[in-house]
Amino acid sequence: MKDCIFCKIINKEIPSCIVYESKEVIAFLDISPINKGHTLVMPKKHYETFLDLPKSELEVLFGKIQEVTKAVIKATNADGFNLLLNNKRAAGQVVDHVHFHVIPRFENDGLKHWPHGKYNEGEDEKIATKIRSFLK
Repeated sequence: MKDCIFCKIINKEIPSCIVYESKEVIAFLDISPINKGHTLVMPKKHYETFLDLPKSELEVLFGKIQEVTKAVIKATNADGFNLLLNNKRAAGQVVDHVHFHVIPRFENDGLKHWPHGKYNEGEDEKIATKIRSFLK
């Protein structure tokens, strides 16, 4: 897409700090990192969300995400990592080009996890039944 900032990076119209690039996948450092080494990994083809990705492209993409994650961990000496994917505005997606965040994590880095909720009695089974009804 012509207005997509990630497509502009992929097309070399905007500079970025690329750490990996192939015919199908690109990975570059996030311009506003949560921790140093925070890397974005994405398909070069424009897809808005994870649900738009063809199954045929998932194996290559996930393989590269795993490789990049291993490299980020080694390069930063991280104690752990988060692999994050935001889809749509309600989930925090800012750029409408599917991308995975590889975020190196460190003991005492000050980042908190999201709050946990609880189901009311019987609510879990109702929701599980509804989800099952949409699965093949």
